Amino acid sequence: MDPTGKPTDTTVLVVDDVPAGRYAMGTVLRRAGHRVIEAGSGAEALAELDTRLRKGTLPHVALVDTGLPDMSGFELCRRFKERPHLIGLPVVHYSAAAVAPADRCRGLDAGDESYLTVPAEPEEIEAVVRAAVRGARLRADNRALVRRLTLLSETIVTIQSARSLQELADAAADGAARLTGTPAAVFVLDPDDELYRGLSRDRAAVALPDDGAHLAVSALLRRLSRGQSGVRLTTVPSPLWPTGFFRPGVQHDARLALALTQDGRAPVCLAVPARGMRRAGPESEALLAQLAEATALAAEPLLMYQVERHVALTLQHSFLPQPHRLPELPGLDIAVRYVPASRQTEIGGDFYAALATGDGMLTAVGDVVGHSLDAATVMVEIRHALRAYCVDDSDPGILAERLDRMLQRYHPELTATVCLALTDPATGRTRIANAGHIPPLLLRDTGTADYVKARGPLLGPGLPHPPPTELFLEPGDRLLMVTDGLIETRGVDLEISMEQLRSASLGALPGLDALCDTLLASFGHDRGDDIAMLALRLRSQGDTASPGGEGAVQVASASSLPTRSVKGPPDGS
Repeated sequence: MDPTGKPTDTTVLVVDDVPAGRYAMGTVLRRAGHRVIEAGSGAEALAELDTRLRKGTLPHVALVDTGLPDMSGFELCRRFKERPHLIGLPVVHYSAAAVAPADRCRGLDAGDESYLTVPAEPEEIEAVVRAAVRGARLRADNRALVRRLTLLSETIVTIQSARSLQELADAAADGAARLTGTPAAVFVLDPDDELYRGLSRDRAAVALPDDGAHLAVSALLRRLSRGQSGVRLTTVPSPLWPTGFFRPGVQHDARLALALTQDGRAPVCLAVPARGMRRAGPESEALLAQLAEATALAAEPLLMYQVERHVALTLQHSFLPQPHRLPELPGLDIAVRYVPASRQTEIGGDFYAALATGDGMLTAVGDVVGHSLDAATVMVEIRHALRAYCVDDSDPGILAERLDRMLQRYHPELTATVCLALTDPATGRTRIANAGHIPPLLLRDTGTADYVKARGPLLGPGLPHPPPTELFLEPGDRLLMVTDGLIETRGVDLEISMEQLRSASLGALPGLDALCDTLLASFGHDRGDDIAMLALRLRSQGDTASPGGEGAVQVASASSLPTRSVKGPPDGS
């Protein structure tokens, strides 16, 4: 459209069964600079539009005579509006005969823009065409804006439900690509300089940028966000923006929408190619800025959770006994494992314990119900209480009752499960008290595996606990105690999972380390809960414990802070 408001490069469909009428109308329109398509009937007009639809060359406006031979002009207009690809085509009816007001109303009801009585002055015809095209374009722009606002809303809902910074980056990248019609990349730089990267799905999964490119992006984000607040839009020229984030091996100037989390420490960057953005302008950039701001707001609680998770993991690992701190009793080997849940999942209250007492080795595996820093804190309290209580009495049944009362007194809103076992290495006598936990699995040296029949109510409700179950371990026998995080799967009955655990244990090689490693390899991938595992073995006569061999204790954990790295989908994702 030129500065005077006149449409340029406009195509007009003229539908008239009278050749002279088509010629006269076409002549006026061509002189005004329009291209003209002619049709002599309604069917001919529909066929012409179908052909042009396949070529992508639909006209901008249709001038339709009301008196066509096969259908009225009003009926033709109605058929236009019934077709999704023609619903936006503006229609102007015209006639050389006098038309009653009721007929004009029929045209408006059918969806036309205006009505002309011909002959008409060329200026009037041109003005009516300009007005029809202008109105259609405004409506199309409004529909496009509504669609993009809907896309923005849908994307914001998706990023707000993200369970991790990686999910957040991926969702925001897809949303930015849909909004702009271009490839997009999203980066979140956490306070520890760990960079999370998301690429839109249309981005080819080959030739991903190398580590040097990610380090360059990290440095750029730190520099651009220094001293800034709110949302900032800026363009980074291609020499400063690494190659390959939008198209493999291709350099682009990058248009960035940079937003900071509320504490101002973790920048969120939405990046799209500076050229080719759909209808680039204030409206498009405003939508991109809103998405960047929403992404930063959604990143805030995830970053806070990441800190809380690290605190909880540090708390857990600081109180779980490490290999060199586990007690040793002659004739007994112990192996332990602890694996935190996947990073998307909240921290739990799983724990193990091994305590040397005057009556033998007291071992325990338990789980505070719930996932939070509170659960991890109560787990520590239970472990400390267990250590204190067993100084006076190491009977598993008495200890279970005391832990139950402790929870009722100080944490009445929480419950926990625990399995306690007291083993005398000299005789193999083992007494087991189970409070709502998975019972221990007894693997005899003869090649059998069965769950110990030890059950009881969980800790917290104050229900009476049955007396401990007693059994005797023979030399070479192993006793396995695990938390349900190892085997529990949504939608699968726990009894089935326990049977799978029993079968996998039977297939493990002899020894404690082989048993634990086999079970973790079979069940311990991408679990939604922490895994705590303790296995003990009554040593055969002549066996000796050696560092790194049977009898040495190993712990598998992830208690340290994440190292500086780039998070993103692997190649081919």
